[in-house]
Amino acid sequence: MDSTFVKYAFAALTALAISTTAASAVEQNCRFIQAKPDREACYKRQEEELAAKRKPAAPANESKTLETLHQMRQDDDAVYRSINNICRGC
Repeated sequence: MDSTFVKYAFAALTALAISTTAASAVEQNCRFIQAKPDREACYKRQEEELAAKRKPAAPANESKTLETLHQMRQDDDAVYRSINNICRGC
């Protein structure tokens, strides 16, 4: 194998390992805080972040979908009224 390829591969793997370790460390950092109020605040922030991630975005999207369906129904009704006035047997 080419030594430059091995060097780049090793550098890329090292960067990947460091980035995944840092991400997991961010989630675990609250238990190492010594001051109780700061530790509880940290846990509260993590709980809020998790709740925000778990919160479904469907209700906001659902209202938009219902509004779109209502508008489509109104458009369909207008088209049906205009078609009704067309003479089909003339």
